[in-house]
Amino acid sequence: MIDLPDFHLKTKRLIIRNWQEEDRELFHFINSDDTVMEFFPFRRDRAASDKMMDNLQESITKNGYGLTALELRNTGECIGFCGLADAHLEDGLEENNIEIGWRLSPQYWGNGYITEAAERLI
Repeated sequence: MIDLPDFHLKTKRLIIRNWQEEDRELFHFINSDDTVMEFFPFRRDRAASDKMMDNLQESITKNGYGLTALELRNTGECIGFCGLADAHLEDGLEENNIEIGWRLSPQYWGNGYITEAAERLI
């Protein structure tokens, strides 16, 4: 088990935090759902999703930033992620750039959660 720091930021409606064990089901869903992943060339099975979440936890712990979980303040429910990450794109970017990434469960689309989180992160 990774020793997770007390990393969290708050917005009016969200807590931006590191991943927790109880987030695994949602994390797998948003990495395998055809609607969420429409513009991605692949879907992650449960093992690949768990490995990615472990890597994100470790990266956030080590670097103090990453693709962080988004939790609704009023319910405590994890709805997806938004975060800053080292860009590893082959075309269009110089080295040592940071990108912003996000992914939400579709039932939360259209509510401005990503904009709210991104503004806080930046």
